Formats: sequence, C-alpha cells, structure tokens
Amino acid sequence: QVQLVESGGGLVQPGGSLRLSCAASGIIFSINAMGWYRPAPGKQRELVAAITSGGSTNYADSVKGRFTISRDNAKNTVYLQMNSLKPEDTAVYSCYADVRVVGGTRRYWGQGTQVTVSS
Repeated sequence: QVQLVESGGGLVQPGGSLRLSCAASGIIFSINAMGWYRPAPGKQRELVAAITSGGSTNYADSVKGRFTISRDNAKNTVYLQMNSLKPEDTAVYSCYADVRVVGGTRRYWGQGTQVTVSS
C-alpha cells in the first residue's frame, strides 16, 4: 500500500509564500508523474502543476511565473513553492503520484492541505 502525506499548508497574506510538500511511502519501485490539483470554479478541479520523473513540468496558466514544482526522486517527494500568493489561490491542494505497478500505473492521492490567502 502506498500513502501520500502532505504538509506545508496554512494561512498567508496576499503576496506571501508557502511551500507544500508531499511524501510518498510504502512499497514503491518507481513513480512516474507527481503533481498537485485544487478545486476550480466551474470545474471539478484543476491541475495546478505536474512534474515527470525526468523533470519536465506543466503548470496551469493561472500560476505560471508564481509557482514552482520540483521533486526529490530519492525521497519520493514532490514540492510546490508558491510565491506572490493571491486570495484566489485559496483552496485545498491535493497531491498525487502515479506509481508503477504490475501491468501499468496506479494513481494515489494525498489527504489534501488547506491554503488560505487572506489579509
């Protein structure tokens, strides 16, 4: 069984920064993509940022230039550095990991961490 544990959420003023972490543990041979989602108006959720095992990244237009995703493959951990935060960034951020299993991959999810941007 694989578990993802998130940390780093909290309350921050507009313009501030937060760093989220998501660590995967359990029987893991390798992980393909890792990333973060959050709820979005009119959508079930939006992909905030993703990173492949090789380091290729993808960002939502709304966070480009402000958020940076990175990962430590040796620690099976993904990070989301969030700068210049805006009130509209307020959400529960959920991380995921696409873990390689026999026959393919399986997506695992973290429990979610609350980010609140408010003065």
